[in-house]
Amino acid sequence: MSVYRNRLLTPGPVELHPKALEALSRPQLHHRTDEARAFFQAAREGLKQAWNTEGEVLLLTGSGTLAMEALVLNLFAPGERVWVPVHGKFSERWAEIAESLGLEVVRKDLEWGRVVKPEMVEELSGPFHGALLTHSESSTGAQNDVRTLAQTFKSRFPNALVVADMVTSLLISPVALEAWGIDAAASGSQKGTMCPPGLGYAALSPRALERLKPRGYYMNLAKERKAQAEGESAWTPAINLVAAVAGVLGQVLPGLEEHLRLKARQTELLYRAGESVGLKPVPEVKSPATTCFYLPEGFRYAQVKEAFARRGATIIGGQGILKGKIFRISLMGYSDIYDAYAVAELMKDALQSLG
Repeated sequence: MSVYRNRLLTPGPVELHPKALEALSRPQLHHRTDEARAFFQAAREGLKQAWNTEGEVLLLTGSGTLAMEALVLNLFAPGERVWVPVHGKFSERWAEIAESLGLEVVRKDLEWGRVVKPEMVEELSGPFHGALLTHSESSTGAQNDVRTLAQTFKSRFPNALVVADMVTSLLISPVALEAWGIDAAASGSQKGTMCPPGLGYAALSPRALERLKPRGYYMNLAKERKAQAEGESAWTPAINLVAAVAGVLGQVLPGLEEHLRLKARQTELLYRAGESVGLKPVPEVKSPATTCFYLPEGFRYAQVKEAFARRGATIIGGQGILKGKIFRISLMGYSDIYDAYAVAELMKDALQSLG
């Protein structure tokens, strides 16, 4: 028997909230019942509050990537021109989604780990129909100031839509739609909402709702909006996950400010611990969602991963051009400040064991 408990330290999936576990232990719900409708409405209202929007949040059975694709599909037409700064795996995904749906993509390629600067917006030549931004780039641990970027972009291109990947910032960092100039945003259940994978969230401001250009069949957001107004979905949903999300939001939202402070402090502790043993952080501006370090000189990721695994911890490596060069750990899931102290010591112990 191991002397260590298992710890899931990846930036999704994450350690589950007790309210999620409670909901998932119940018998299977049927999605066309009053009980299911109540959960659906509670989850949608909670997500609206989390996003600080007067618009709507639609629950989609799939991942955060499904929500990203659904937003591009329903807000832009083929041939329309969008700006996509690429500085990691998930901002690159925006570009790939837009290209696959026939949009004209104007990329701004940055070194992975860097953040997008407002002056990059000032350099653009229009016209543009939109911008696809990434708030928390969890492949590098970097966080963009999407509020300033969105407002700067709209000052240049007032008729354009700004859509943000907030997959790993919702319930981890302060977020807002209308107040920040964001028209729509995506997230997913296996991140800050501390539930299993299986739900994507598509948040739409009133401005975005007015500008919907519904396309597709399964990802048609006009159909979803009509069904979800009645507490149902257009197609069979992952209804037990919806109940889990409703339960978690009911616990987290009343103390959201304290929760966000906790996530920031946890990440600060992990960075401090890593730097104390000589690790170099990857991001230019650190996101509270993911702690990301370059590998110690002379060591392979497999060695670092195994050192953590011997202590019961699951971590994750780099993606794309950073594969084999970095490792990432996260406390986005259910955890408190003392978990952060424990993981900081675990990290130092694991790395020092490598010599």
